[in-house]
Amino acid sequence: MLPQFPVYIPSKGRWEIRLTSDVLTRCKVPHTLVVEESQYEQYRDAVKDNPLASILILDEQYKRDYELCDDLGFTKSTGPGPARNFLWDHSIKAGYAWHWTMDDNIREFFRYHKNLKVPVKGGIIFRAMEDFCLRYKNVYMAGPNYFMFVARKSKIPPIAINTRIYSCNLIRNDIPYRWRGRYNEDTDLSLRILKDGYCTVQFNAFLQEKTTTQYIKGGNTEEFYAKDGTYPKSAMQVKLHPDVSRLTWRFGRIHHYVDYKPFKKNKLQLRSDAVIPDSDQYAMKLVKVR
Repeated sequence: MLPQFPVYIPSKGRWEIRLTSDVLTRCKVPHTLVVEESQYEQYRDAVKDNPLASILILDEQYKRDYELCDDLGFTKSTGPGPARNFLWDHSIKAGYAWHWTMDDNIREFFRYHKNLKVPVKGGIIFRAMEDFCLRYKNVYMAGPNYFMFVARKSKIPPIAINTRIYSCNLIRNDIPYRWRGRYNEDTDLSLRILKDGYCTVQFNAFLQEKTTTQYIKGGNTEEFYAKDGTYPKSAMQVKLHPDVSRLTWRFGRIHHYVDYKPFKKNKLQLRSDAVIPDSDQYAMKLVKVR
């Protein structure tokens, strides 16, 4: 069983290390890499033998029209926001109601179940997340939690409502937003949704394992972090949402802290035609492998 909505991976300078594309291929999930025209040939050659991976060239107009939220113009990378807006519109033109956009440095996907973080070898977890979101009329964005934020043998609910959705985003296409900002666009989009009274859903039952910031070359690593570290990224977040954000020191570097408590009042609204099964494991089963 595969996701019913298209899966996109904006990628830059990482045609040799295609972590997310590789894990989706192992899960047998078709996906599209969104790349700049200057790197098209490298990506094309890298995935030419993979029938599950296709290449889409970014329309450069999306860079020119992008709301950067600073005064640096094109002296630094715009980040993945323009590509995310482009693929959003691409999925709408293809007739889809939702779409997936994933960072290009995800190593693995897991199911967290009965104190085990089990690697998944199919696209079923994406269908399960899609089906859950489609039951509600006010869920605008969803995605799996980070592997490192869910501790084994701890009591944690299968979902968390109204928090940030990072790196692997399932987005409803008809919502009145688009990506903006050179940095932290995931947090910004989550907060704009929540401030307008809508809901996000973070799945703890399904997890993504990403490489850490600045670990892999390519992407925006050199342009974003080589000189100024993570300060500009966090400072922009505080600038855009000072009412719920502040700077802090975490994991050995500057980060931003966001208070999501004000959004607890946003309640999920079940669709009148929603069907909720008593129990549905989507045919997932635990298999011991070498």
